[in-house]
Amino acid sequence: MTRATPIWKAIANALRNDISERLYAAGDKLPTEAALATRFGVNRHTVRQALAALADEGLVHSRRGAGVFVTMTPTDYPIGRRVRFHQNLAAAGRSPAKKVLLLETRPAHSAEADALGIMQGSKVHVYEGLSMAENQPIALFHSAFPADRFPDLPVHLAENPSVTTALQRSGVTDYTRASTRVNAKLATATQALHLQIAEHAPILRTIGINVDSDGIPVEVGRTWFAGDKVTLTLDGS
Repeated sequence: MTRATPIWKAIANALRNDISERLYAAGDKLPTEAALATRFGVNRHTVRQALAALADEGLVHSRRGAGVFVTMTPTDYPIGRRVRFHQNLAAAGRSPAKKVLLLETRPAHSAEADALGIMQGSKVHVYEGLSMAENQPIALFHSAFPADRFPDLPVHLAENPSVTTALQRSGVTDYTRASTRVNAKLATATQALHLQIAEHAPILRTIGINVDSDGIPVEVGRTWFAGDKVTLTLDGS
């Protein structure tokens, strides 16, 4: 005798199909527990079991006081000699965008000066922002550039948020990744707010140094990727 599928599993399967058929897109809010309970003719506890199963699979996530939202299917993001945000997302079939949070010039921190090979106290241009895919935040970034070498870089970034374009306008025709370090972290409250994830949710932090064709550092950057939205891959190119 075949055992009947538990009701909560049947509800999870139905919602999973709705998501796969794009009835709910990434970032969309699912109906309330009460609405789902009415739709399937069950109590809210059974609905919670189904939503918990989908959350364990990474298909949805809950935001306290806001509801349950569809999580973006993870985007493959290659980390190799040439790390280009727009190219990476376009290759993954995503629509890329950036949101500028901060552009300022200040004295370099010691770690920034060491990474860029500049004198302690030298000025750097700091660029902070959000990397977006399909209008959903997938990463928070913080980059520093030597100000003496690139005096007009903030102007270029204000006109176009692409680092590649800004460096080209500053005379750097090509740059490559000299080193990348990856660490697993837990999102702080501020990071979670920007990335639209839960506080203490897993994130991946990369620290990278980019150099020009002569091997001179042009950028040191830290990026925090939402763990359920991005899959970092190693690319030898």
